[in-house]
Amino acid sequence: MGIDLEALYIDLHRHPELSFQETRTAGVVTRALSEMGIPFEEGVGRTGVVAVIRNGDGPVVWLRTDMDALPVEERTGLDYASTARGVDPSGAAVPVMHACGHDMHVTALLGALERLAASRAEWSGTVVAVFQPAEEFGAGARAMIADGVLERFPAPDVVLGQHLTPLPAGMIGVRPGTQMSASDGLTVTLHGRGGHGSRPHATIDPITMAAATIMRLQTIVSREVDPRDVAVVTVGSVHAGLKHNIIPAEATLQLSLRYPDDAARDRVLEKVERVVRAEAAASGAEQPPTIVTDHTLPPTINDLAATDRVTTAFRREFGEHAVIDPGMFTGSEDVSWFARDSGAPLVFWFWGGVDPELFARATAAGTVDRDVPTNHSPFFAPVLHPTIERGVEALVVSAREWLG
Repeated sequence: MGIDLEALYIDLHRHPELSFQETRTAGVVTRALSEMGIPFEEGVGRTGVVAVIRNGDGPVVWLRTDMDALPVEERTGLDYASTARGVDPSGAAVPVMHACGHDMHVTALLGALERLAASRAEWSGTVVAVFQPAEEFGAGARAMIADGVLERFPAPDVVLGQHLTPLPAGMIGVRPGTQMSASDGLTVTLHGRGGHGSRPHATIDPITMAAATIMRLQTIVSREVDPRDVAVVTVGSVHAGLKHNIIPAEATLQLSLRYPDDAARDRVLEKVERVVRAEAAASGAEQPPTIVTDHTLPPTINDLAATDRVTTAFRREFGEHAVIDPGMFTGSEDVSWFARDSGAPLVFWFWGGVDPELFARATAAGTVDRDVPTNHSPFFAPVLHPTIERGVEALVVSAREWLG
């Protein structure tokens, strides 16, 4: 009797875990692998799991998935909605939700391994399944590489991966070249001089400094980046002060920056640093701001030849209508570190999880942005079928292109 993938998915969705805390999730994975008789090692890159199916001579295909969830309070109303709580790196208690589909990613990979293990007579080679932690931190791939994943396991001839996205269930979105943007996460600390709220003239107010900085940062893309280019500057977090009549000494901003290549990255980073330092100086700051890079993610670049091969296989298996070029996504991923560090080609695609009828109605009404929840939304909830089946099939079809 095979794995009940629907039950497995629901269990994972009910029990999300934050980055580098995926111990229960890893346990679900290792139990399933044990039941299938697939050898594995756990604790790779802290909480990662790597499984290997060796089946004679042939290419080594890596299938990668991520396992972590987000500090989001679920509002889907599902009877299996998460009510989990966790502790974030700052020590704060936060709600936790699989708001980016990583629970579906894990489910699809386990289903694909079950099929590949059951069909060994039809293919030859080695499958390495990488269950990666901490993608949302942009740190899990580097942690596994630092833990020797490329040396301890068969090196890849190709790295394959997929991500759930708000396309109609059953659809595949894949493109050659840059599939996802590069990204940096920055923490900016603006240093003021605190004091009583009734005596602002005796202080250097970091809150007004932060407000001016946030507004000026928005002009980088609108006024300093060629409109034909892609760039994003988002201030996703602002923290300052504890009481209404106290002007604090510091304000902290967290920035998310996106760009298609390293040259654009250099340009945007220079402009961000210039704005932050200039606004601090304009506010009379006695100490320059502190700018810390929390993570750096390279662009996700699909190998041209390998992507053509996978796309052809998808169209042959699922039909021409089911495979589209979705354009470049400005979201970012750390999957490409495995390909970059190993020198293997990468193919990374998206698959849909939205009720096709809902998507069609929203498209006809021009309300997709409003009515179709996207990744990281508290309302993000893929339909179970055919999302599970298509996720499994896509991994098997793409892997078999190399395994024969």
